Amino acid sequence: MSPVNISSHQKQLEFEDNQFLSSLFGYHDKNLKVLENKFKVKLYTRGNLLSIKGNRDPVEKAYFIIQGLYQKLKNNDISAEEIENNIDLAKPTYIKEQIEQDQKFQINTKLKTIYPKTKNQELFLKEMRSKDVVFAVGPAGTGKTYLAVAYAVSLFVEGKINRLILSRPAVEAGERLGFLPGDMKEKIDPYLRPLYDALYEMMPGEEIDRKMVNNLIEIAPLAFMRGRTLNKSFIILDEAQNTLSTQMKMFLTRLGQNSKMVITGDLSQKDLPDNAKSGMQDAMEKLEKVKDIGFVHLNSSDVCRHTLVEKIINAYDK
Repeated sequence: MSPVNISSHQKQLEFEDNQFLSSLFGYHDKNLKVLENKFKVKLYTRGNLLSIKGNRDPVEKAYFIIQGLYQKLKNNDISAEEIENNIDLAKPTYIKEQIEQDQKFQINTKLKTIYPKTKNQELFLKEMRSKDVVFAVGPAGTGKTYLAVAYAVSLFVEGKINRLILSRPAVEAGERLGFLPGDMKEKIDPYLRPLYDALYEMMPGEEIDRKMVNNLIEIAPLAFMRGRTLNKSFIILDEAQNTLSTQMKMFLTRLGQNSKMVITGDLSQKDLPDNAKSGMQDAMEKLEKVKDIGFVHLNSSDVCRHTLVEKIINAYDK
């Protein structure tokens, strides 16, 4: 690639799906060379990472064009053969639209800026912004918990909530707490691990630990919610398909003033006894006509993990 004068401005793109990169970059990085010459920037690739260096304005333009072309490839809106011609989308009006679209859906946390990756994820974010109670249903890997935690952290950063409460029913894959070794915390932590993982991606560890000591962040099993009223809080109930109807009613009625609740789950992964109806399904049926409650249905096309995950989900659905 042609050398350019490099300033200190740099942006990096991380692509979650490598299968589109050969088409995006072109044969022997032909498309990247076109972009380098067009914008007078320097592009570096390593695995699924692409770094863009140069002056601020051209770096920003190249960033949004590459990001836009990648999304078009991923969404089947463009073929590999059309990529080179569509590099000409790098016009001021298109770049402006891309920037505005990104800013519209961006979620700012302490450690990273997060964007919805699919239309259903965008809908999920819109519902969380506009409704105080939102149900998000979908299979593993569709970003339900991740986006909910990200949005909650962003409200924390903005000072719009005082507390963040993450909860799960302590029922998983046929195991029960009494059969696990250790004290109560040691029994519960494995069930809550996914919530910890998402949280530590978005806030510095020492800040999380400090807020947990001060009870500003709480990660607790569903049973610990009984009898409380939660004001100016963001409350997430994960794996809600494993609640009973009485538990779900108890949880929903904890909602206090200036608070938001997000309930996430996958109804196909219910670990309750066969004759028990999921409290999540029951609540969605009872509340479907309540206009101030949001409902979002994600599916295998929203999966953001390994490409095989979508195929596995579709196979099981069949």
